[in-house]
Amino acid sequence: MLAALLEYGVRPHAGTRPELVHEFVSDLYRHQLRRLRERLLRGEFPKREYADRVVALRRRYPIISLRPQEWLE
Repeated sequence: MLAALLEYGVRPHAGTRPELVHEFVSDLYRHQLRRLRERLLRGEFPKREYADRVVALRRRYPIISLRPQEWLE
């Protein structure tokens, strides 16, 4: 789990609450979604590619599908 978190630039300490880390990674994912939407609106890629790009982005964040309690298991 720690190696996966490092991919997002997250280095929690032993006392860091898993919920806080989960919230941070979720916020990062939502930020990336907003950036993708902005790129679409600027015309950087065609609308027909948007759904596939959203799916690809979601696949880069599989960790947010786990509940924070599951991170400790």
